[in-house]
Amino acid sequence: MRSFTAQAANPKIIVEELLRGAGAVRITGLFSDAEVAEARQIIMAHSEAAAEKVTHFQGAAEESGTINLQRRVWNLLAKGQVFSTMAAHPVLMAVLRRFLGREVIMGSIAANRILPGGPGQEPHVDYPYWDFHDPESHPMGLNASFPMNAQVSIILDPFTEESGATAFLPGSQQELRYPTEEDRFFDRCERMLGDPGDVVLFYGAVWHCAMPNRAAHDRNAVLIQYLPKWVKPMEDMPAALPADFIAAAPPDLRQLLGLNYPYPEVLDAAQAGNTEGRV
Repeated sequence: MRSFTAQAANPKIIVEELLRGAGAVRITGLFSDAEVAEARQIIMAHSEAAAEKVTHFQGAAEESGTINLQRRVWNLLAKGQVFSTMAAHPVLMAVLRRFLGREVIMGSIAANRILPGGPGQEPHVDYPYWDFHDPESHPMGLNASFPMNAQVSIILDPFTEESGATAFLPGSQQELRYPTEEDRFFDRCERMLGDPGDVVLFYGAVWHCAMPNRAAHDRNAVLIQYLPKWVKPMEDMPAALPADFIAAAPPDLRQLLGLNYPYPEVLDAAQAGNTEGRV
């Protein structure tokens, strides 16, 4: 996995790596120690209070007690300004706009906390590709040069092999299919290693999975999903945010929340001035 500093994060080069290279890159130097500490403190507090909430943790063991070792915290934008700062960082926005279009939106932003002993996952691809095990649920002719997802992991605890750093198979995004046992994922995979404050940006079609946490510390990360403007988001974020947050949101964040994209719309009731240029 290629690594770039914040100053050298060239969007053209990174997009080429996402599409036709390994499918994942690491960017260092985007977030300060103070931002990492603030985000982690908020996540720890909320994850203690919300241990029983849905995890969407594909492939996790279902035995009793497992849910207490893997926790998600949803609706992060409402839980601290630091998460808005992270989601709309200018370096990330420059890459994402080139990869998914200048009006890219955010499909989800959540925290994933894996405690020591926490389970791993089965290899998979991410929304909206996640159900590619049923190819007929997707349109004909869809191919890997037409990206409909980018994933960002903002690392808050060391991502090491021992702590279960995300495994991925470089180049697998070009297959645009669900991995099978015949692909021998675990024999061929690499890891998305990183330090607190690092960011891993990857194409959601690359085969990947979290690995078991065998370290003595938690493994926390902020997980952000980005989509082209016309793909239905996984989370209804505006509905979960207070009206004053929406009213005060800066332009990039309004765009990420999908507030600039009018559809679906009741066109029969729309004013003529609102439909110009949409024919």
